[in-house]
Parts: sequence; structure tokens; C-alpha cells
Amino acid sequence: MASKELFGCSYLLLKPEEATIADLGSLLFSSKLKNRRFIDCPEEVEASEFRKRWILFTCVVAQIVLAAARNPMKMLGDALELWLNRLSSNGGLIKLLLNIITGKMITPEKSSAAFLSVAGQLDTRVDLDKNITKKDAKYKASLSMMASKLSYENEQFVSNVVRNHWDMDFLGSHSFWNDYQKLWSTRAIIVQDTKSEPNLIVVAFRGTEAFDADQWRTDVDISWYELPNVGRIHGGFMKALGLQKNSGWPKEIKQSSRVGEPELRYAYYTIREKLRVMLKANENAKFILTGHSLGGALAILFAAVLTLHEEAWLLDKLEGVYTFGQPRVGDNKFGDFMKDRLIKYDVRYRRYVYCNDLVPRVPYDDKTLFFKHFGPCLYFNSMYQGQVLEEEPNRNYFSLFWVIPKILNAIWEFIRGFLMPFVTGKEYTQTWFLTMFKLVGIIIPGLPAHLPPDYVNVTRLGSLPKFLELQSSQDSKAK
Repeated sequence: MASKELFGCSYLLLKPEEATIADLGSLLFSSKLKNRRFIDCPEEVEASEFRKRWILFTCVVAQIVLAAARNPMKMLGDALELWLNRLSSNGGLIKLLLNIITGKMITPEKSSAAFLSVAGQLDTRVDLDKNITKKDAKYKASLSMMASKLSYENEQFVSNVVRNHWDMDFLGSHSFWNDYQKLWSTRAIIVQDTKSEPNLIVVAFRGTEAFDADQWRTDVDISWYELPNVGRIHGGFMKALGLQKNSGWPKEIKQSSRVGEPELRYAYYTIREKLRVMLKANENAKFILTGHSLGGALAILFAAVLTLHEEAWLLDKLEGVYTFGQPRVGDNKFGDFMKDRLIKYDVRYRRYVYCNDLVPRVPYDDKTLFFKHFGPCLYFNSMYQGQVLEEEPNRNYFSLFWVIPKILNAIWEFIRGFLMPFVTGKEYTQTWFLTMFKLVGIIIPGLPAHLPPDYVNVTRLGSLPKFLELQSSQDSKAK
């Protein structure tokens, strides 16, 4: 049960599984939110504007639809993954057909090092860019994005890449429990570069999987809660990170389970403890938090909870937070709070946004939803030219003035895919699957722009904004 003591001075938590058709209908005509079975909030929280009630209505309906589509989406995703892997493992369509006829078809195990996720099939690159050295200003961002991309894959695949391609230590792949949805919905991998100075630990949170309905429910959930002197924070992302249903964010918890059931591991508490152990064992180490899409939101909110718990020792060890295509996570007040804390502990926050990517432009930045980005936006256009902005252009995406420019840019991105191998090298040859997805981008501009391939290219080919080059130079001199 929620309370002001647990969730701050105000909160609004949605429980779509408890909503009836009558409940949803009445929401549209009454500003009172208290005592509705599918909304948990204090008495003073109201939705006097119809627009706000409509947003709550569509959010709850979307979650109900996604919950109903959980099994069909999983079946579709599993089938697509299976046949994409059969195509790649058998050498293409013609060889696959011949192998089926001759009974020699190769079907990789889903948990094996040969099996790629849908995200992995879009971009099969696994090696780090050999042109980017560990002293290069681009190194940490490039490593972070590759780790973020790798977080979509199974444990055996990750282990093989980290150990045999990156020559680094693989410290585990972990799945985490969501106390609200009652399922395992979050995952992160931990990698250590023992040859860098200082030794670098990378924690990469997985983003939204294309056919995982429960992760999409987290994305569309606009629950929020507010802490005194901190501000409002996106409740859906906090639930995925480990927000406790009955106690909010206690500094310590006992992660236990019933007899005969697996231990319920929560992302924040589990990773924090692992970092404590690893950093105490190696005093010469620092760590990075990173993630793509939903993973980026979890990365910056992990740092936020560390500040709420005043984990000064860990924050001193936190070198930076690198996010790619990250959605908004809180309001202006929360942004001011975080900017102050990040400066206090000298934590670098790098929020990368590629061109027309839709996801960094949601949830809406307006008076109804209050969501705001904070910190500088490292924005890159479709030529991978970078600049530092306060906010990405077309900040809310759905602007009529941007429709034609976005479509023209999507056509250019489709053509660019065929040109890049000749201009930048054969490692930039895009897969046929990504080429098909770029066609979708002409109809829905900004959707393919959110995928990992362009963010990998940004960290490798992107022109670095001047202040980052200067900062990197200063860091090298300090060492």
C-alpha cells in the first residue's frame, strides 16, 4: 500500500489490471482520482483538465492491450528470432532451403553463443573499433554503446564476445524482478576492462525488447511519484529498477523469497551490492552506467537512487553515465536536483541523441505531463555531425512542420546504407534485415533512428563536440 511517507509528498501509481470498462469510462468525466481502484494517489491529486484525464485513459488502455498481447507478441518474436538465426546459421535463404530439403538444417540453441536477438540481427558487429584507443575521447562512449547493444543478447553470446573479442572480463548477466508486474522484466550485464587506467567496470542495462509486451508496458506507464526537495520521477522506470511496492526506496532490503522459489533480485539493490564488492576488491577501479532506450533511463535513475541514499563512496567511484536514445525520466525540479548532485560528485552525464529518434522525445515535454530532460544533449544529425544542445530539435516529435523534413531524411538514411561501406569501410555494411527496417522509416520516420546501429556509428564516426575534446584533454593531463 502506498503512502506519503513511502512515496513522497505526492504520487500517482497506475494499476491497469484492476481497471474495468466502467472505471475507464468514468475517468473521462470526473477529475477526482482518489479511490479509483486502478489509481493509487493522495486526495489532493486531481486531473481537472480533460487532456490529462485522456492521457491517463490512453496509458491505462495501452497497458491493458499490451498485457492481453503478451503471449501473441512473444510467439511472434520467438518465431522471427528463430528463422532469422536459421537464415544466418545456414548461410542465407537458398542454402537454408537446400538444408531443409536434405535434412541438414542448422538450428542454433537459443541460449548458445551462436544465437542472436532481433536487435543483434539488425547489427551483427561485435568487435570494438580498433581505431579508437583507450586514451581516445570517444573510447568510453564507444565501449558503453557496444556494451548496451550487447545487453540484448544471451549470456553465452555476451561471454564469448567480451572474453574473445574484447579481451575483457565478463562479470555476469543478471535478470531482475519487478515488484509491481510480478515478473522478471529487467536485465543488465557487467563487464570489466582490467587493462585500462583506472580499471573500468561497465554496467549496461538492457533496453526494450521489440516483442516483450511487459517491457513496453513499462515504457508507456506514466505513473510518477514526488519526493520533497527532489521532484517528480517517472514511476514506470523506477518500478523496473526495483521500487518496493510496500516500502518505496528503503536504503537496505533483504532479498529473500518463499521456500522453493528463486530469490527475487531487484536491479538497484543487486547491482549496488555487486559494485561494492568489486570496487572494494580493486581500489584502482571506477565504473560506468550505460544503456540504450529504456536501459538509458534505468542507468541515470540508478545514479539518482545512489544520490537519494547518499552513497558517497560509490558516487566517487562513478566515472560517468552514458545513455543512448534515452526517454525523459522526471520533471524540471528533479533535473535541477540531479545536475547539482552530478556536479558535486564529478559524475559525467552524456545523453546521446541521434537525429529524429522518437524515444528521446517522449514522454511529452509539456505542462500536462511535466517531463523534462536535464543536462546537455549530445545531438548528432544523419551525417553524424555532433553538437551540444539544451534540447534535441523537434523536442516532442509530432510537429506538422517536421513531417516532410523527417520523411526526406528517412529516404536519405535508406540510401546512405548502401553508400557507407564504400565511404567508411566494409564493417559498416548493413544487414538486409536493417535495410528492410529502414524502409519502414520512410513511413514512420524516427523509428529506425532509435535502433542501436546508428548509435554505434555515432560513437565511432561522429564528430566530437569541442567541449568534449577539451574535457578529455584535461582528464588526460590530470592523470
